[in-house]
Amino acid sequence: MAPPRLVVATRNEHKLRELAEVLQGIELVPLPGPVELPPEDGETFTANALGKARAARAATGEAAIADDSGIAAAVLGGRPGVHSARYAGPGASDAENLALLIEQLEGAVDRSVAYVCALALVDERGDELVFEARCEGELIDEPRGEGGFGYDPAFVPRDTGPRDERTMAELSPAEKHAISHRGRAARMLAAHLGVPGHARAAGGAA
Repeated sequence: MAPPRLVVATRNEHKLRELAEVLQGIELVPLPGPVELPPEDGETFTANALGKARAARAATGEAAIADDSGIAAAVLGGRPGVHSARYAGPGASDAENLALLIEQLEGAVDRSVAYVCALALVDERGDELVFEARCEGELIDEPRGEGGFGYDPAFVPRDTGPRDERTMAELSPAEKHAISHRGRAARMLAAHLGVPGHARAAGGAA
């Protein structure tokens, strides 16, 4: 039996690589060059993910997935949220976005943050399903580590235990995928598709 085949509606090479590392047993197809994705101007991660997945499915006729994700700081009322990738302005680098968030949390007693991911699936028939997952942690003020991307160098996940002070950027890829918001959402997708070897993560489809 051939593995499931999914077009991945992203131009972000980091996301594509992480999804490929987690979704073993699924054929992931890069988004064809001519396909235009809609702007990420939705008010929720789910809205943005569905918009991209719908566009990829409409353009290719194949089942498509799209992820929209970001970081939410409790003391900022959930910001940056859907604006995480452009928090410091259009075209801002990962380092600039992270520096702004660290600056805004300076002196805050509550430094709790959460990574949030919405992974949308639109199949060949146009049926839609969204898998949502979170990873809780704290934001430190001195970035550490060379791995990952985005806010990873300052994100210390709670799931590694109270004595483990490593950031997401200091974890191995396998350690990160086991607890990350994207890894959890991807495993829920794989379980839904019936791919062997993927345990259903905590959470569910929306």
